Order: sequence, then C-alpha cells, then structure tokens
Amino acid sequence: MPDEQMANNNGQPPTPEPPVPAARPLDTIDRSILRMLQTDGRASIRSVAERVHVSRANAYARINRLMDDGVIRGFSALVDQERAGQGASAYITLKIVQNSWRTVRKQLTALPGATHIALVSGDFDVLLLVHTKDNRELRELVLTRIQSIPEVLSTRTLLVFEETDLGPEGE
Repeated sequence: MPDEQMANNNGQPPTPEPPVPAARPLDTIDRSILRMLQTDGRASIRSVAERVHVSRANAYARINRLMDDGVIRGFSALVDQERAGQGASAYITLKIVQNSWRTVRKQLTALPGATHIALVSGDFDVLLLVHTKDNRELRELVLTRIQSIPEVLSTRTLLVFEETDLGPEGE
C-alpha cells in the first residue's frame, strides 16, 4: 500500500500537510536582493543594503521576510564536483509505480551523491542528478541501489560530459 494511503500509528488516516500560504508579490528591490544573494550568498546585510539602495534595517527585514515566506530556502556553496573528488556525474531518469512519488523521493534523497530530484511529466516520472567518484561507483548506485527500489520500474542513465552552473541571470 503506498505511503500516501497508510494510516498513522493510532489507526487514523494520515494528517494532510498544511496548505502553503500564498506568495506575496516581489518588487524590484526584492528581486535585486535575490539576484545578489544568488551570486554571493555570503554578502553582508550592509553590502546588500548599499547595492539595492535601502537602509540596513530594511534590507535585513526584507531578507527575513523572503526567508519566512519560503522564497529563500537556504544558503549553500557551489561545489566543483570534479575537484571535490566526484568525477562522474549523471542524470538518471526513472519510471515509477503510480502514486509512489513520496516513497521513492524519500529513498532517493538518502542516496549518496544525489543532488537534485524532480517529479516531471513526459516519458519518465523522475529526474535525478547524481555525482559519484567514478563510473564504477555510478554503476553500483544505479544497478544495486536505485533499481532495487521496488517502486522503480525502469531507469535510464545519461552521463554528463561537461556542466556549467548558470548564475541568477543565466550568466
């Protein structure tokens, strides 16, 4: 039985996830702050305020609102996977059992080297980006770990020969 239909421990149906509040519209200052933080997530409040021409208090309040509203989900470092010892990268497409997305997502999230997972439409259901040490480790990940997930019907592996991270403006 898929996890969406399972009851919780006391025999009651699962509690639905709370609705996500509607997003507030972003103005040009909000968009400028987002572009700046996408380029440099370590930018200080002072430098953000100076670049977008608002007070530090205003910049701080706007960044906190963007975080509270879920527009900014977090801050991270852009990693050169090859220099970090992850020389093989691949997009893996998966066809999965209908209504098993939550179960499959939970298992894929736990995979070593998984960096992006998307539920998509089209000829396959899931697109997964992984980074591994080498092709042998990639093969093991696909053939042993992913294909052993009962809800995964089929996979296709697309090796990445070269990749470029795009900046906030597609730079």
